[in-house]
Amino acid sequence: MPPKPALPSDDGNLPYTDIREDDLRNISKEVLDTLLRDHTTGKNIFWATHDYETLGPEYGYHSPIMPELITGERGMVIRPRVLKSREEQTDRAKGMAEVFTPSWVCNAQNNLVDEAWFGRKDVFNVEDTANHTWKSTTEKISFPEGKTWKDYVRATRMEITCGEAPYLVSRYDTTTGEAVPLEHRIGLLDRKLRVVSENVDKSTEWLKWAQTAYMTTYGYEWQGDNLLLAREALLWTFMEYY
Repeated sequence: MPPKPALPSDDGNLPYTDIREDDLRNISKEVLDTLLRDHTTGKNIFWATHDYETLGPEYGYHSPIMPELITGERGMVIRPRVLKSREEQTDRAKGMAEVFTPSWVCNAQNNLVDEAWFGRKDVFNVEDTANHTWKSTTEKISFPEGKTWKDYVRATRMEITCGEAPYLVSRYDTTTGEAVPLEHRIGLLDRKLRVVSENVDKSTEWLKWAQTAYMTTYGYEWQGDNLLLAREALLWTFMEYY
């Protein structure tokens, strides 16, 4: 595994939310190429939005997203929703029904999934519905009779319109841009990685079960810029937990 790069929060000129494609390219060109790959066709993912067409024909709806289009002097082309202008956000909401969900709502809905799986409430955190916050549990997660932590990690989870993937990983609140500390994250994948970390000591075993967590957690997204942001968030989440 390559050395961990400086995280976005280390740069005072950019908010924590914005993972720069230049940083990914500096880690390894192969990393950025992989994040841009459509694993069905073997080609690059395409823009799937008209938002960038004023930048040139290579930014057209059906055009592939190439590394040189989002790095260097063009390194600020793709940005998280919270950093876009109000006009851009409104246009995306009207054109693509893009409405991102606050972290406290993601948490409440993810808690319902776990309540059904565990057969009890407040497994990972306790919600404060009045203030739209939550308090994470601190004790090691216990599992119901007949189920183990491995079953939980292996359980399939999917978000069918994942956007920047706030239901899967919660590095920041997609509506406010506020960073969420590691110990208070609420994504479906965050929860699996917490369980792995609580039950595995050796780094090789951690990597094995973290990989299992990723292999059983899915997100579907149509728009290429959101898809890249989601993939970046999942990669950075892995490094932060590791």
